[in-house]
Amino acid sequence: MDGWQQHRGAVEALLTSFRAIGEGEPVRLAKRTSNLFRPRAATGAPGLDVSGLTGVIAVDTDAATADVQGMCTYETLVAATLVHGMIPFVVPQLRTITLGGAVTGLGIESTSLRHGLPHESVLEMDVLTGSGEIVTATADNEHADLFAAFPNSYGSLGYATRLRIRLERVPGRVGLRHVPFEDADAACKAVHEIAETGSWDGRRVDAVDGTAFTPGDIRLSLAEFTDAPVETSDYTGQQIYYRSVGERETDALAMLDYLWRWDTDWFWCSGAFGAQHPVVRRLWPARWRRSDVYHRLVGLDARFGVSRVLDRVRGIPGRERVIQDVELPLSAVPEFLAWFDAEVGMRPVWLCPLRTTRAWPTYPLTPGEVYVNLGFWGTVEVPADAPAGLVNRRIEAEVHRLGGHKSLYSEAFYDRETFDGLYGAEHLDAVRRRYDPAGRLSTLYDKAVGNS
Repeated sequence: MDGWQQHRGAVEALLTSFRAIGEGEPVRLAKRTSNLFRPRAATGAPGLDVSGLTGVIAVDTDAATADVQGMCTYETLVAATLVHGMIPFVVPQLRTITLGGAVTGLGIESTSLRHGLPHESVLEMDVLTGSGEIVTATADNEHADLFAAFPNSYGSLGYATRLRIRLERVPGRVGLRHVPFEDADAACKAVHEIAETGSWDGRRVDAVDGTAFTPGDIRLSLAEFTDAPVETSDYTGQQIYYRSVGERETDALAMLDYLWRWDTDWFWCSGAFGAQHPVVRRLWPARWRRSDVYHRLVGLDARFGVSRVLDRVRGIPGRERVIQDVELPLSAVPEFLAWFDAEVGMRPVWLCPLRTTRAWPTYPLTPGEVYVNLGFWGTVEVPADAPAGLVNRRIEAEVHRLGGHKSLYSEAFYDRETFDGLYGAEHLDAVRRRYDPAGRLSTLYDKAVGNS
């Protein structure tokens, strides 16, 4: 069975499952895994059958495009394209992020300064709407309104069943320079220069991200895609990538290992499970050192409360999970980091510069302007009587004050008026009225803040 024939069968199974959901029942995915970090209200209703929508339909090596099913993970997608010497324009850091999820939920990575976000390399997509139809949306056809509003809609406008994306031809290796800066101002000036020239210190920069270890130790990791015969490192075994950023000036990785350099240790978060301890690491099977395993461990901890018991033993009155990615204008990054150090005190912080190529109504960033994604993931101690989301609410307010936005994959606490203004609710509502007139899908606010 060829890829297109299999895909047609999978779409028919999806439509059959849609029709089986009772009128008035919520429409949502029957999906076992997730990269979200917000709770979801449980329902007894059946979900959409997306089990057949997990593959790559076809790769067109001449056009440098791929037709990909919506639930295909980037791990599967990269495996299918890299054998042809190509990768998606933007490959998010974690293997099990799906293409459909990255487009509707705003993925990002180190090529985003050149290529924007994953949805900006989408040429067309088939979307199952709330009315139960499959429509093909492009930037300039009769469904251009859906195409434009789909990024950052998190399933509130429907689910992508197929996406045609552009691919980039790449060599087999990546040379790295981990350039140190003594403060955020100096690092941001370097990002500005790289954005303007595409180079640093006379050498091309194909990808850039950064690790802010302390206020006085910020490293920009500058990547140059190359076929030069260089010796490459391996961070899938005993060595840990994020530590190398602070310890080495230069490095090299195979292209595949570069794409998944952050996945093995979930950036630096694997340390919370002991996976960075030399003894534990030798005993921890390599196939289980990956982000989706750690994510499941977090879920088990939330279910059984092991951390809460340990906190009581240690005398910690309360703890709040702070797992967020925010986008700020480049000029606002130093001020935010100074505030963050004073009010939150969590390090390292991941830095990833980006530029969008056009205006997207549900995540309104100025096209061409340089922004920086700041990612911080962990927990902080709070008073026992602290209101829900105490620290996260403060972060939201500061990001808003500085003209930024935050990604909605994690918990959000905005009031309705603020949320609607930040995330283009008026435009979303107009598109929803066209494609989901009966309101079968949850609204973006209900999903992101109400956790529906």
